[in-house]
Amino acid sequence: MKTYKELIVWQKSMQLVTTIYKISKLFPSDENFGLTSQIRRCTVSIPSNIAEGFGRNSTKNFIRFLQITIRSLFEFQTQIETALNLEYIKKETYLNVYNNRREIEAMLSGLINKLNQKIKTT
Repeated sequence: MKTYKELIVWQKSMQLVTTIYKISKLFPSDENFGLTSQIRRCTVSIPSNIAEGFGRNSTKNFIRFLQITIRSLFEFQTQIETALNLEYIKKETYLNVYNNRREIEAMLSGLINKLNQKIKTT
């Protein structure tokens, strides 16, 4: 693999960012410096950490950044549930985003496991 852009998990993370930016445009304007800003920064950090970790010179560092990415996904989960609880988004929207987040989490876990196996066999 030549670039992080080839990673499907990065591509799906970028789709999540786009979705969240579109959804959060509909949040109340008094949330611009609150939940809107927080959820956007958190979501952007997901593909950003994948890219940064890929650019590191070691598999161990890449794994560390992927673990940070999973933590960002959990943080994002709290924020998107807050948006649901405040009725900024509909349940259907929440479920779609939740399913996408779970898919990304599973892909990250699989990639971490694969990279850990690579370390063990070298």
